[in-house]
Amino acid sequence: MIFESHAHYDDRKFDKDRAELLSAMEGHGIETIVNVGSDLEGVKKTIDLAEKYDFVYGAVGIHPSDISDLNEEVYQWLQEKSSLPKITAIGEIGLDYYWEKEEEMKSRQRYWFCRQMELAREVGLPVIIHSRDAAEDTLKLMQGIHSEQIPGVIHCFSYSLEMAEAYIKMGYYIGIGGVVTFKNAKKLKEVAANIPLEHILLETDCPYLAPEPERGKRNSSYNLPYVAQEIARLRGISQEEVIEATRENARRLFVKVK
Repeated sequence: MIFESHAHYDDRKFDKDRAELLSAMEGHGIETIVNVGSDLEGVKKTIDLAEKYDFVYGAVGIHPSDISDLNEEVYQWLQEKSSLPKITAIGEIGLDYYWEKEEEMKSRQRYWFCRQMELAREVGLPVIIHSRDAAEDTLKLMQGIHSEQIPGVIHCFSYSLEMAEAYIKMGYYIGIGGVVTFKNAKKLKEVAANIPLEHILLETDCPYLAPEPERGKRNSSYNLPYVAQEIARLRGISQEEVIEATRENARRLFVKVK
């Protein structure tokens, strides 16, 4: 059975058939899902999903592109919700410079990234980190606040093998999804082939980033076998070994999952 470490079933793209999809997860080999909030509304929906489905757990946090949702009142609310029995991480949080070019806004992203990292430290939960076009700043910030004391995963990893190894030295996991199946994903394939299997998590980031042969379509956890198959091919091991190892890895990280 597969542990899906990063999904967004709160997304509007699932409004028409969310219940149908989730009710069929076990039949598709999906045992556990961590649904990850990104904006305030998404966090609220994530909490609802975790309450409704036994196998769904939640992460509460505000994505760097949505920090307009963040203020001290919302921060305190996130702190309160982090104590719910099925909230298993703070995320997704981090830095995203892909769209944001103004230094003032980048500075605000860094501020709220630090604050939410400290929240995770305070409440004793792992973090789910988003980093896009911000490799140097993400690593420097995490080193500066001693992130080795805060367990977590670098979600949707897109940087070099050397960068992956730096995060692994800090104790972090590397989230690998559908992009690893793309022909041009040379850096990620190198990462998936060479880092310790004990530091890999399977994820979809659905409804985004569907793997081959479903690329371009709406993604779901049903597609995770394609990701496991490609990682297995790159490493010269069986798909079952990848599924079992990543399941155990996720359970080590997300300790509130039963």
